[in-house]
Amino acid sequence: MRALLDGLFTVFKHLFMRPVTLEYPEKKRFQSDAFRGKMTVSGCVGCGVCKRVCPSGAIEYNKNEQGKVISYTFNLKKCIFCGNCMYYCPHNAIKMTDEFELATSDKKELKLNYKGGADD
Repeated sequence: MRALLDGLFTVFKHLFMRPVTLEYPEKKRFQSDAFRGKMTVSGCVGCGVCKRVCPSGAIEYNKNEQGKVISYTFNLKKCIFCGNCMYYCPHNAIKMTDEFELATSDKKELKLNYKGGADD
């Protein structure tokens, strides 16, 4: 009998509490400023620091004949979203956004291509 009363007490206690879950696609959680999601690049000078500090090798770049970086590719399939590229960029060209919905059926969408160099 005691177990039955404990069970009923638990049911009635939770009956008046607010729900913990959200109706996900319609309502989304607020992401903190420290959240590291999909990255964007703006103002890249092509120094290549981001590639050197990336632990997963998710960043690749192409150089021209003079050795200047002309384009970057961020491979989100390899990226572990550690934020090293953003933290160590001397020109603050890389920013981590709060975008986290990266699921796709096309793998090509998981490669972000950006132009490099001072003319960006």
